[in-house]
Amino acid sequence: MADFPTRARVVIIGGGVVGCSALYHLAKKGWADCVLLEKNELTAGSTWHAAGNVPTFSTSWSIMNMQRYSTELYARLGAEVDYPMNYHQTGSIRLAHSAERMQEFARAAAMGRYQGMDIKILTPAEVKEIYPFIETHDLAGALFDPHDGDIDPAQVTQALAKGARDMGQRILRFCPATGVTQTAEGWMVHTDKGDIACDYVVNAAGYYAQRVGEWFKPYGGRTVPMMVMSHQYLLTKEIPEIEAWSQKTGRKLPLLRDVDVSYYLRQEKHGYNLGPYEPNCRAHWATPDDPMPDDFSFQLWSDDLDRIEDIVTDAMARVPLMATSGVSRVINGPIPYAPDGLPLLGPMPGVRQAFEACVFTFGIAQGGGAGKVLAEWIIDGQTEWDMWSCDPRRFTDYTDPDYCVQKGMETYGHEYAMHFPHHEWPAGRDRKLSPVHAVVKANGGVMGAYNGWERANWFAKPGDDTSEEATQTWGRAGPWQVRIRAECEAVRDHCGVLDLPGFSRFRLSGVGTAEALRGLIAGGLPKVGRMNLVYIADRRGRLLTEMSCLRLDADEFILITAAAAQWHDGDILRAAMPADVRVEDLTRTRDTLIVTGPKARQVLTPLTDGDLSLGWLTHQAATVAGRPAHLVRVSFAGELGWEIHALNADMPDIYAAILAGGATPFGMYALNSLRMEKGYRAWKGDLSTDYSLLEAGLERFVKLDKPQDFPGKAALQAEAQRGVAKRFVTLIVDAAEADAPYMSCLYKDGDIVGETTSGGWGYRVGASIALGMVRRDHAQPGTELEVEIYGQMYRAVVQPDQPLWDPKNERLRA
Repeated sequence: MADFPTRARVVIIGGGVVGCSALYHLAKKGWADCVLLEKNELTAGSTWHAAGNVPTFSTSWSIMNMQRYSTELYARLGAEVDYPMNYHQTGSIRLAHSAERMQEFARAAAMGRYQGMDIKILTPAEVKEIYPFIETHDLAGALFDPHDGDIDPAQVTQALAKGARDMGQRILRFCPATGVTQTAEGWMVHTDKGDIACDYVVNAAGYYAQRVGEWFKPYGGRTVPMMVMSHQYLLTKEIPEIEAWSQKTGRKLPLLRDVDVSYYLRQEKHGYNLGPYEPNCRAHWATPDDPMPDDFSFQLWSDDLDRIEDIVTDAMARVPLMATSGVSRVINGPIPYAPDGLPLLGPMPGVRQAFEACVFTFGIAQGGGAGKVLAEWIIDGQTEWDMWSCDPRRFTDYTDPDYCVQKGMETYGHEYAMHFPHHEWPAGRDRKLSPVHAVVKANGGVMGAYNGWERANWFAKPGDDTSEEATQTWGRAGPWQVRIRAECEAVRDHCGVLDLPGFSRFRLSGVGTAEALRGLIAGGLPKVGRMNLVYIADRRGRLLTEMSCLRLDADEFILITAAAAQWHDGDILRAAMPADVRVEDLTRTRDTLIVTGPKARQVLTPLTDGDLSLGWLTHQAATVAGRPAHLVRVSFAGELGWEIHALNADMPDIYAAILAGGATPFGMYALNSLRMEKGYRAWKGDLSTDYSLLEAGLERFVKLDKPQDFPGKAALQAEAQRGVAKRFVTLIVDAAEADAPYMSCLYKDGDIVGETTSGGWGYRVGASIALGMVRRDHAQPGTELEVEIYGQMYRAVVQPDQPLWDPKNERLRA
């Protein structure tokens, strides 16, 4: 090809809506020398057979942001690029059959209001007014989103492509990528028509993303965690009553979603489009006898209506008009699913200058926002909204094909399920086990999964209801409540022990390690034998991560961080450290116990040769129960205590000795309560890139006068001069049955002035606690606010800037 481009800043592999949106947004941000490769025609794959629904609803703040942006973009895109599009913002009605569903709707509606969307809660009578063909006798209510609707998937993809081309981007159709080679500067992307050198490469290959991902394995990559679902929707013949209604009103019916039955029902021309998410679902291309074909660009599978018969029957009862028309067509095509149903959007784990924008289950709704996010990632190295919910690094080394199929089918079959705070999904469990897992379970541990690691959430007694059904509540009350209280009281009054496998753990060593860390973290380093918390910011001064830093020698450190942060923080450290610094991931090799409470020293004294008189924030090598270990004088529970770090093989003897010494096992729910009473922040809840280090109240961990130009230093200096816009606060809430969940709105005189970042009951202080971010002028202690918890308003009072429990840390330092 004479005009074949041999050089580009970015090469995007995949020409669906997400790939075209990424190309468009790169151009909008000024990078107009990029190339998109499509093996077939644009829209091939999931895009061409997508139903095209464009909701804004989500209970995830970041997903709602992304989907809201899509609706705003699509509303103006046709005129902006001079490409006509069929985009109908009909509004949508989500039906609720229960009070619990109405509570979920109320929370989402408040989040929507915070983002500027006029989402309303409806009574059954109000539903009937705007949708006359519906039966409402058994409904509790509904949620109405005026921005929801549908768009032609092919048209929006072509519009994005046209906009990108008009700004200078290149799109090569019928030009499949065949592989990649890493170079000193970036990448060489291979095609049958020639090679393209580029700085960055993006895997936007949809349900072929796993195949493309294999090309990156020689350069540090992994198998893309995904599977492919068979998704059906059916189109009815035209219905005269719908045609008459549309002609009379001049618009389409609102889109219906019966989320408790699990389907959507949309007007399609003058008939219906019914799309179910059935529990009796089917995975494709998941077994050796069902291999993925080399090309499935515009193909479909045969229909399988038996799978959805019950849902179709229910839809006809809900909207009897549907039963008056026959089926005109069934679409049964592939949709990719990540294990949690959310896309992979962001840096490719372990691979430099490579990104993923793939495995979109709702690609049309999220495509506009996804292109914006990806362009920010590539060009700015940071995104406007914290996008951890979609970050590919949220999955690590446990997502084998069996796990992906189990979780994908579970997620698809519960697409509209409510995600209750005490509920654990049962599929794909026991992927990574602590060396004392069997003992924890035998003692009554009710387990939860944390980056694949099984940890006890609480400890049940004989006769306690540990069924999945018991967790179907937004409230704090349940069989766990009395047990959590007892666990917190054991830590308060005696000594508790928590098995905590999966801490992300990195050893950094080599000449220059200390100086390299000083140039990365915002604050200072501890002395040898000491530890402290260190924070890493992005260029805006926003909070990337928090780590515990243990200094073993002048140039040797152990950095410990959240279980979920393993690949995220590993990428940060490896990218920042010079060649002479060795970065080792020790996460799999060691386990951790938290031994904490006023009697912790008495429990440990007969078991260890360590010096238990050493002060807070010290660490030492010692033996415990005759086994080598590392004792760290710190406690996330806020009591006298130690973390015991030991090799997996040595932990069973240590754990047995501590239990025999009288320590009470406690779980993650109790730890969460205990840490909130101390105002300790949790990663990706209280600590995220939505906030700066100064907004998060972490000034004592920031050294703006140090000589090193750490990331975000200039931004933080400027922020320190002008003052923060928001401030981290602790609130006492006059809550009723439920505590404030993440991203509950905080109000002053009817105006939203902030949001909660976490909430729960404090069993030592006997109160409902919320941590949150509040506008600076409302962050003074004693300020009375209101917090909206599942649709109800409760008084919330800003507390002094100190821990609620043991404010002077006297118990911690004892």
